[in-house]
Amino acid sequence: MAVISNTKPKTIAVPHGKSSAVAVGLAVDQSLNALRELNGAIHSNPELCFKEFQAHENITALLQSCGFTVEKHAFGLETSFVSQYGQGGRLVTICSEYDALEGVGHACGHNLTAVASVASFIGIAAALKQSGIPRATGAFKGVDAALMVHASSPLDNMKAAGAAAVGGRSVAIFQGVFTGEAAHAGVAPWNGINALDAASLTYSAISMLRQQIRPTDRINVYIKEGGRMTNIITPRSVVEVGVRSLTLAENEKLQERVRNCFKGAAIATGCRIEFEQLMDTYADLHTNGPLCSEFTNIMSEHFDSDFNDDMSEPHISGGGSDFGNVSYECPSLHPLFVIPTRPTDNVHGPGFARAAGEPGAFDAAIQAAKGIAILALRVLQDDDLAKRMQEAFNADMAK
Repeated sequence: MAVISNTKPKTIAVPHGKSSAVAVGLAVDQSLNALRELNGAIHSNPELCFKEFQAHENITALLQSCGFTVEKHAFGLETSFVSQYGQGGRLVTICSEYDALEGVGHACGHNLTAVASVASFIGIAAALKQSGIPRATGAFKGVDAALMVHASSPLDNMKAAGAAAVGGRSVAIFQGVFTGEAAHAGVAPWNGINALDAASLTYSAISMLRQQIRPTDRINVYIKEGGRMTNIITPRSVVEVGVRSLTLAENEKLQERVRNCFKGAAIATGCRIEFEQLMDTYADLHTNGPLCSEFTNIMSEHFDSDFNDDMSEPHISGGGSDFGNVSYECPSLHPLFVIPTRPTDNVHGPGFARAAGEPGAFDAAIQAAKGIAILALRVLQDDDLAKRMQEAFNADMAK
């Protein structure tokens, strides 16, 4: 979701003569009750990816109540939207996500990401209205910078408040569908071709493959379909696989090795194999160095919050995000902010879902949102920062 707007907020009053940071803070603080209500609504009504209908309506309703024009169902996606502010000058896109996980709700804290993105946008627009800085419209082509924050528990290579220097793995998810031949398991099993055997061989082959992959690679697999009755030779099985690597190029190579496990099992059992890609591959996340340093300085200066900005020792997330694909299009930053959790509250677990709904988590999200808003304004105002971030992006993409 891109958040960029071409109308002026009608309900946010910011005194003239204040600095951009103060303007951001005032605007966001004036919207705290609405933002807190939005956070609770999204957290208490978890919806799966591409089915976030209530969240879509709640977010767009809040933006409209602030006077922004909103394009619902943007880019051909039912639950995507775009809100824009201004035209001309550089363009900064604030991205968001608000989907939950099946069975565990908002155990990735996307309610906080959504609220932080909306809060950032409100703050940016209010400060721009006051300052008269040129603005721009667009999607990702022609975007000067893309920004988004994400909640986290305390992890390696993080400081007390989180990490701005973040790397994310490339992720691909696909499945192999084996087709065999049904037969009566007691009367004439020799007439059958067992697709469950093919699935079992695939699982074993992938387990053995893990011995020869990099420590930074991950292969996760489960048998999605394995038969229905004991007295029928299984004619169809489905095995789903998730492949994670540090880079997109490494991921593509590892995917081929995994597919060979399927192909070998098909040959051994006599089954046919067909592959189905279950999602577009997520690219690895490229954190922009100048944006990383600037955000860290902002959080330290304005909020006394300590984020890791050491690009030589970033926090490498075990997860993946399509924000990684965005980072291949333009200079990008995806800081992780720490929320209060118990030692047993792991991301994607029920404990983290609980923590993501607590007041302390909301407060951390709002603070990060203000930092992102101030950073966006600096990108729009500071020619030197804009030049350095673009040069760093070009050098990164040339590697």
